[in-house]
Amino acid sequence: QVQLVESGGGLVQPGGSLRLSCAVSGSIFSIYVMGWYRQAPGKQRELVAETTTGGSTNYADSAKGRFTISRDNAKNTVDLHMNSLKPEDTAVYYCNAKERRRFGRINDNWGQGTQVTVSS
Repeated sequence: QVQLVESGGGLVQPGGSLRLSCAVSGSIFSIYVMGWYRQAPGKQRELVAETTTGGSTNYADSAKGRFTISRDNAKNTVDLHMNSLKPEDTAVYYCNAKERRRFGRINDNWGQGTQVTVSS
């Protein structure tokens, strides 16, 4: 069982910065990718950024150049550094951990989410 706890959300003005943190615990050895997703009211949940155990990263086009995902293996945390925030970044941000299963299947683990509001 994997447990994910997000923190760092809040209210920030356009152009500001925010750092989200995700603490992971439990049976973490089966995780092969960690990521951040977001979901605004009335919209689908979408990938923001992810990083694999090998260190590769993948960003949504809307996040490239502004957001950075990083891992601290010693602390078992994954951070999302967000810069130049825009009102359209407003959403609930969820930490995600994917586990490999047999026959190519993937098990998703989700945190409770943290609210990010970008507004003046």
